[in-house]
Amino acid sequence: MSLDVPDRFHRPPPLAAEAWRDPLALLLASTGEGIYGVDLDGRCVFINPAGAEMIGYAPEALFGQNMHEITHHTRADGSAYPEQECPIFNAFRQGLPCRIDSELFWRRDGSSFPVEYSSHPILDGGQVRGAVVTFVDITERRRAADALQRAKAELEERVAERTRALSTALQQVRELAARAEAVREEERTRIAREVHDELGSLLVALKMDVNWMDKRLSEQGARSAEAAEDMRGRMRCKCQNMSRLIERAVDNVGRIITDLRPSILDHQGLWAALEWQAQEFVASAELLLDWRMNVDETLELPEPVAMAVFRIFQEMLSNVGRHARASQLRIAIGAEGGELTLEVQDDGVGAPAQAFEASDAWGVMGMRERARHFGGVVHIASTPGQGTTMRLRLALPAGAAP
Repeated sequence: MSLDVPDRFHRPPPLAAEAWRDPLALLLASTGEGIYGVDLDGRCVFINPAGAEMIGYAPEALFGQNMHEITHHTRADGSAYPEQECPIFNAFRQGLPCRIDSELFWRRDGSSFPVEYSSHPILDGGQVRGAVVTFVDITERRRAADALQRAKAELEERVAERTRALSTALQQVRELAARAEAVREEERTRIAREVHDELGSLLVALKMDVNWMDKRLSEQGARSAEAAEDMRGRMRCKCQNMSRLIERAVDNVGRIITDLRPSILDHQGLWAALEWQAQEFVASAELLLDWRMNVDETLELPEPVAMAVFRIFQEMLSNVGRHARASQLRIAIGAEGGELTLEVQDDGVGAPAQAFEASDAWGVMGMRERARHFGGVVHIASTPGQGTTMRLRLALPAGAAP
């Protein structure tokens, strides 16, 4: 069985037949890449519209022109590009196909653009007749690659900076830990020396007096009444001396204990301990004190926080005593808006800012580390000749309440 199909279903319409009559021309016209052919002298044989447009010419204006002189005459650095060194011409002169993405093509108006091109020889019966060149403008690709490279370089620099910062911080932590251990060892040595020199000598003196009294009491029966009365007087003097030695021992024990941990901190709380420490300091340093406290004295901080605040305050006063050469001291303590503020200001000699950032500024580093551990911060403002202000700011813990 067969079907009679009208001829009009077999023949393409006249317009379609005309459009497909030259498929090569259609292909060249429809591609977005530049394509041109050159003969053995480098003269343009054909070029598609996209290629001509990229270099700023009409296609017919390029026929018979030397394409190297038109669009490939100069290197990116501005130096001349000899034709004999051109990879495009080597494709047919030496039979060397190439693919290059590191050069420029030049436009008619004198501007240039980065290009990726390939050149392949055209063979006819084993003879090279010329070459076909395809090229594409890679400005956007190059821009994206440059942006990516810059981003990579910036990221590497930031990583390097963070690495350096972490290394520096780690070194500071190690140095601070070593310093803290050294300070602990010094404190142990000082306490041991005081116990040995002060308490030891007092206890030896007490022991000698007790031995003397024991010996005299054993001789008491053999003495006359007058001698016995004289001995009683001498024993009373010994007892009074022993009482004074015991009082000195008690005072020394209290002082050592206070240095280790002031009992007032446990018995009367942080605010009383701060005021006591300030009064003790100005009395020993002979300074005028401007004391201002705006804190509800029933406000209690957790014990670790209170101890940290007290030690930071002690170190602030210690800095004033060691370096400031001040005559007046202003201390302001406040707690409002959920934040504790403690400020110590002196009228001393001051110091440049870098003095407080030095690697051996152990006291300042210790204050800042204590504050940072509880989410606080220590600011120091100082100008040579104008005194120093040290300020602790610390968010009140959630458990702190009157």
